[in-house]
Amino acid sequence: MSPETKAKLDRIIAKYPQDKQASAVISALWLAQKQNGYWLPRAAIEKVADTLGMPYIRVLEVATFYTMFNLEPVGKYFIQMCGTTPCMLAGSDSIKAICEKRIGEQRKVTADGLFSWLEVECLGACCNAPMVQINDDYYEDLNAANFNKLLDDLAAGRPVKTGSQTGRVASEPAGGKITTLTTFYGADGLSGPLSVAGKK
Repeated sequence: MSPETKAKLDRIIAKYPQDKQASAVISALWLAQKQNGYWLPRAAIEKVADTLGMPYIRVLEVATFYTMFNLEPVGKYFIQMCGTTPCMLAGSDSIKAICEKRIGEQRKVTADGLFSWLEVECLGACCNAPMVQINDDYYEDLNAANFNKLLDDLAAGRPVKTGSQTGRVASEPAGGKITTLTTFYGADGLSGPLSVAGKK
């Protein structure tokens, strides 16, 4: 465990009562995974267990239960592709096809060590589907063209833009700000202009 990782973990452990440091196990595993190239070798799991005073098997149970933990090496850029319904309806099949063509099978690391991928359940960015998570960052509003460019830029070491790849701000509608809710109907059945922050 690097001094930086250990210092972060010490700050997290300090939040719990003396005999409850095992509560930090998920945070400890996450820090260990980030330090080890986004996967957890056995030595890292055992180090977390020793640090928290837990049996190895208890920490292994946590590491194998949560899909956020990888028990085998991943690429420098680990792509988690959302394949659930909103992303699928928005075109994630084309993103999956690109992963299969450019990277290969799921969990396979490319020969240059740069990429691996995995289809996962919902990552919570349904409004900006389809999307992927690469390491810690979300890349949203993907299509075949901008996803291929994203992979090209990562492979070449060029800077990339996180978030929407089409310029959308946050989760606003793809066509721009909402303009359809412009009137309201009061209790008297009469309509009037919709007020914003108390102003008409």
